[in-house]
Amino acid sequence: MPAMEVSAIEDFALQRESMVRLGVFAAVFVIMLVWELLAPRRKLSVSKSLRWFNNLGLFALNSLLLRLLFPAAAVGIALAVADGGWGLFNLLALPFWLEVVAAVLLLDLAIYLQHLLMHQVPLLWRLHRVHHADLDIDLTTGSRFHTIEIIASMLIKGVVILLLGPALIAVLVFEVLLNGMAIFNHANVSLPAPVERAVRYLFVTPDMHRVHHSVVKSETNSNYGFNLSIWDRIFGTYIDQPDKGHDEMSIGLVEFRDPRQVERLPGMLALPFAGKT
Repeated sequence: MPAMEVSAIEDFALQRESMVRLGVFAAVFVIMLVWELLAPRRKLSVSKSLRWFNNLGLFALNSLLLRLLFPAAAVGIALAVADGGWGLFNLLALPFWLEVVAAVLLLDLAIYLQHLLMHQVPLLWRLHRVHHADLDIDLTTGSRFHTIEIIASMLIKGVVILLLGPALIAVLVFEVLLNGMAIFNHANVSLPAPVERAVRYLFVTPDMHRVHHSVVKSETNSNYGFNLSIWDRIFGTYIDQPDKGHDEMSIGLVEFRDPRQVERLPGMLALPFAGKT
């Protein structure tokens, strides 16, 4: 692709980054909300209004802090890396389309590995268990992360971008995928069985990711992917179905079952400092 066309695409990515991300997030959120209301996969055990108010409240808090701490976000980091000529892709002479595809795949792998570490490192698990302590799973669970984890994730993402030196458009595509798929695969919905089996060969489906939110530890420590399902298959962390089935499985963490603690914003923010790892 000519350098002028690449530059035009990257200028668009930089100027429209927030608008594109917000637009896709809103569109996927509305679609999955309607789907959940019309055909919920599981009956919820906790008040939807309680969970939504606090889950989305935490999301709003995190979004505000991220905007204050990282006003340029991931695309801005990619711009600084490109200006400095840093990172792997700035040393390689790949076709633009191949660089974008490779960068998105490697960023996806990085998020898989980060998620794995969040479960295996005790200090990181204390942060990440805020996400898992939700007693139900629906589209708002995909936005429920402790503030410190969100900041740490942004720093890790920045380091990965620095090492890779991906094109701006690759980072924008990845960020859009990250936001959209987090809503989709946490949604309280299911695809028709034949479609679900076909889709999960490549992508993480709601049924596949729901296993990851089981109270059973071996199931919690599986299905770490958020977008592509191939990483779980490659690294041996894939579980097809929960032992008790999707209707009977329990969601959340065994040690935290009180809605007053795990479904209210003050309790969520304090959860990393409570109990044992």
